[in-house]
Amino acid sequence: MNPSRKPLVAANWKMHKTPGDTVSFMDSIQKETGPCEDREVVIAPPFTALAAAKQVLKQRGYKISAQNCHWEEKGAFTGEIAPVMLRDIGCEYVLVGHSERRHIFGETDEMIRKKAASVFKAGMVPIVCVGEVLDEREAGKTFDVVGAQVSEALNGLSATQAEKIVIAYEPVWAIGTGRTATPQQAQEVHAFIRERIGAIYDKEVANRVRILYGGSVKPDNVDALMSEPDIDGTLVGGASLEVSSFKRLIQFLK
Repeated sequence: MNPSRKPLVAANWKMHKTPGDTVSFMDSIQKETGPCEDREVVIAPPFTALAAAKQVLKQRGYKISAQNCHWEEKGAFTGEIAPVMLRDIGCEYVLVGHSERRHIFGETDEMIRKKAASVFKAGMVPIVCVGEVLDEREAGKTFDVVGAQVSEALNGLSATQAEKIVIAYEPVWAIGTGRTATPQQAQEVHAFIRERIGAIYDKEVANRVRILYGGSVKPDNVDALMSEPDIDGTLVGGASLEVSSFKRLIQFLK
């Protein structure tokens, strides 16, 4: 963690929690943690619970994210949702290119690039997920795969946009499996991502970008992960669904 970049702890609830569950969780977690001055907490509930989450948002440092969007502003796209709709409901972030979107729903790097650009156009910030599968890591292709994903996501973005983007490195082999990249493995890829951003823009831009780690983040490994210099936060799945475990993740290194 670099003190010049405000840490970001993001909760991806995936297909969990009704609006009622969301209100209960949001009330509890905000009471438990109080305002977050030196770190940012981003909650990504399902689409149906976004409005409920926004209505009970009280503490400083808490923000709302959607889990996905389409890249068009409107049109005949049954079942999709436009970035402007998410902004109107109070979202400040949108997850883009989560591994489940890539691997279950077939999203390509090009689709993810268009989504990231449309999120910026609508006045929000994309959290772009990148990462390799186990076969790619074992074949020594991690940097090739992640580098290509990062480069495509940044393609066409101005330096001003690029320094605001959030990149989440999620080794796909560590998501929901209980396996976690070691802090050293995660740091190695985070440093590579920052170098890649610096090569596309410059070091100043790269040093402003927040890079999160996602992949079986838990209360017992968060401190070690957050102690690495290029890990600026976490993108959390299962451990964000319970108030007690998520509170511990928010309060890392305290």
